[in-house]
Amino acid sequence: MQIYRSGLLRFADDHSALYEEDGLLAIGPDAQGRQRVQAAGAWNTLAAQYAQWPVVHWPGRIIAPGFVDMHVHFPQTDVIGSPADGLLPWLENYTFPHESRFADPAYAAGVATVFLDELLRNGVTTALTFATSHPASVDALMGEAKARGLRLIAGKVLQDRHSPDGVRDQTEQSLRDTEALIRRWHGQDRLGYAITPRFAPSCTEAQLRGAGELAAQYPDVWIQSHVAENLDEIRWARELFPAARSYLSVYDDFGLMRERAVYAHCIHFDDADRALMRDTGAVAAVSPTSNLFLGSGFFDYAGADRVGFRYGLASDVGGGTSFSPFHTMLAAYYVGREGQTKPGLSLSPQALWWQHTAGAARALGLAGVIGNLQPGCEADFVVLDPRATPLLARKTAHAANLDELLFAMIVLGDDRVIERTVVSQSE
Repeated sequence: MQIYRSGLLRFADDHSALYEEDGLLAIGPDAQGRQRVQAAGAWNTLAAQYAQWPVVHWPGRIIAPGFVDMHVHFPQTDVIGSPADGLLPWLENYTFPHESRFADPAYAAGVATVFLDELLRNGVTTALTFATSHPASVDALMGEAKARGLRLIAGKVLQDRHSPDGVRDQTEQSLRDTEALIRRWHGQDRLGYAITPRFAPSCTEAQLRGAGELAAQYPDVWIQSHVAENLDEIRWARELFPAARSYLSVYDDFGLMRERAVYAHCIHFDDADRALMRDTGAVAAVSPTSNLFLGSGFFDYAGADRVGFRYGLASDVGGGTSFSPFHTMLAAYYVGREGQTKPGLSLSPQALWWQHTAGAARALGLAGVIGNLQPGCEADFVVLDPRATPLLARKTAHAANLDELLFAMIVLGDDRVIERTVVSQSE
């Protein structure tokens, strides 16, 4: 048993934050040897119960749940920050040429190491990530994640048309490769597999149909793709699938909308799309830095909440501009505030933080497992330094309440706030 004493941030079932300025976090093994939260709360309330155990004291710091990134592209680590006129030119000029290099297992392994280093340096302890169309890219990433004891969900991209040589796959082989990768990696230690059509226009009907059949055969795996990111993409999808009611409904027509189905962006929706998300249990990965960078549009938080479908935050590197959850939360605040194309609202600091931790975990079907520090959760956490920079220290010193403290870190924070990242390990 390990006892930590520090500020302590957790989340309640109503999405509100619970904060102890002087908190206790007790970590110990479960019956399988996995490190989990045994107790969390006020030091004065719990300390006597754990007096026999050693204490690690981090004064002036805050222990918080590890961040959950619901949508990120591991092979785009080196594409981040590439200039482009929009999504489709950005894919053609930067993304596809770079992703073709991942046919080389050694190259894929090298990028996997850098990618996971960046996630952990920024306090991200769980990610749902795209690999490339090459099975070697999945093997490289999963192998490195398993060696580190990380909880990671990933999948081989499916794209058998409208893609250049080097990344375009073959329909039947792509489906055989996907099933082999599911059997090889899904459920291994803390790893999960995601069936991964890149986006509907990059897949033939036969490939989408096969993906849906695999999703039915393996109901506990995830599904991930993109939808309704920008208007040019939507027009293209409508031309390719004229019988579908909407871009989103293409996925439903092929059996790809259910619990554990995660669709990035979900910007240009109507209420029928929102209801389809709600009724099928599919969720949105909101990717605000990417949407602002590529000029795609603004996620409608008010519309999502009114109809009632679930969502969480994502970096979407490399269309997204930072691995940092602080940058993502700040961009989400900007997107929420935008009120010219949709209803504008001010997302509270607690709501923003929840979207990147417990809310994202719930959207992934992992509530009570990750994204929180309630008893029973896996022991993934970060140690935050709210005085990591001079300006941040000045601002947090004057914080009158929890919202002001959290918002100061959202606005002024970056990877320097993450003093350490701790990942649940097996004994």
